[in-house]
Amino acid sequence: MKCQIRKNLASIDVCVRQHTIQRLAICLAWLSVPSLCQTLPSSNPTSAATGQANRATPAQVIPSPEPLPKRIFGIIPNYRSHPSLKDSKPLTAGQKFKLAARDSFDPGTFLLAGAFAGIGQASNATPSYGQGMAGYGRYYGSTYGDFMIGNFMTDAVYPSLLHQDPRYFRRATGPTRSRLAYAVGQIFITHGDNRRTQFNFSEICGNATAVAISNAYNPDNRTASDAVGRFGIQLGVDMAGNILKEFAPDLYSWFMHAVEASRLTV
Repeated sequence: MKCQIRKNLASIDVCVRQHTIQRLAICLAWLSVPSLCQTLPSSNPTSAATGQANRATPAQVIPSPEPLPKRIFGIIPNYRSHPSLKDSKPLTAGQKFKLAARDSFDPGTFLLAGAFAGIGQASNATPSYGQGMAGYGRYYGSTYGDFMIGNFMTDAVYPSLLHQDPRYFRRATGPTRSRLAYAVGQIFITHGDNRRTQFNFSEICGNATAVAISNAYNPDNRTASDAVGRFGIQLGVDMAGNILKEFAPDLYSWFMHAVEASRLTV
């Protein structure tokens, strides 16, 4: 009797082990199907391309960059900024002129012209303009003319002729020094409509042309050294603008986080 029971138990144990081994083999075979499908070449090129597209889809789902504010600190026009060169498309000539017009006729531009005109009058930069409200009006007209002509020359005329992109493409990441050097360097380096890196002829030639035109309505300071000084000021203002375009969104984000944190602590 005991021998019979032992035989039965042994046969049951063998059956159990056989079933277990079979199940493990089926599971391993099932798990190996995807890897085999990936390693074996597909005889149907359409299905292979579809599979590659399906596998690439998750990698291509990249969140779009946040839109940039149209005015920095609510005053300085920021229409020329773009979050990334990678996500940009070339502008047509009409779009470049529209961009220059938005920069020139933005209320912030009128406010900045008024501030610069006040500084010019206070320092008596152009004595022929005089003082008082009449003198301030002359300073204002001259300053605004410099802004408008500079905008159209650097944003529209030369970029259209030379097929260059007048926008500022933010780096947005990396060390502060690297981003600062990038912002300053964009005065001399830009991208063409073909997205290739080029010397920024539009910026240099545009500002030089604007300075030359300003001699027509500037009664004083028409010497070569004066022109070089105004040209340097134009480039310096544009450099400062690039730095603000690069770091202003970070300041906005930091400020909003600080406000939100203060609300939570109250």
